[in-house]
Amino acid sequence: MLSWLRMAVICIVVAFLTRFIPFSDFFRNVNTLVHELAHAIAALLLKGSVMHIHLYADQSGVTYTSYTDNWMSIPIALAGYMGASMLALLLFYLHARGQHRIGLACIALAAGMALALFIRNGYGMAWSGGFAALTALVLFAAPVWLRKGYYLLIAFICLVESIVSPFVVLFLAVTDPAMAGDAASLSQAAYLPAFVWASVFCGFSLCCARAAVGYLFRSSAAGIQISR
Repeated sequence: MLSWLRMAVICIVVAFLTRFIPFSDFFRNVNTLVHELAHAIAALLLKGSVMHIHLYADQSGVTYTSYTDNWMSIPIALAGYMGASMLALLLFYLHARGQHRIGLACIALAAGMALALFIRNGYGMAWSGGFAALTALVLFAAPVWLRKGYYLLIAFICLVESIVSPFVVLFLAVTDPAMAGDAASLSQAAYLPAFVWASVFCGFSLCCARAAVGYLFRSSAAGIQISR
């Protein structure tokens, strides 16, 4: 129970604080990028194809895919929110191991590859190119304190967005199921109400967030031991 409470407090505080950071909207698109890339990767793993991805300034996005069998829409739709939650978990795992360079390299490469292969709208291309260039600059040229701070900013924003987004979909699934995005798509494909699928997204995101916060405190404890 303590770990769940700790996770809730941290996420609420971070969600509040990040709204006051200049350009925080810019970094929230990392969550959208990974969400859409997860859809694309799932489609490719199922031997489908990806036409293109669009990213927008309001942190929304869409991935246009094609596949041969109707059942493939289920894992493709599931991949988005789950992929974003797993990214947040990965970032805090790498933080606990002090591997900030690896995390930043992965994020920059993801943005660069998405730009080269899939993203085709104007804002999405500008954002992906700018974010990849900024992250590469921090990775190779920034001092350690700035690199770590930049990394944690992205990690915390991804953590919060990976929770907020599924709960927004859950709200829509209850109030206007047709507008519930991936949950609505899953409802059509698997004959369960959209709010059931949205609840699955929420539960998965909370479990990943709890584990991520656990890594955060593990790294803090390790830092205290080292300082002694």
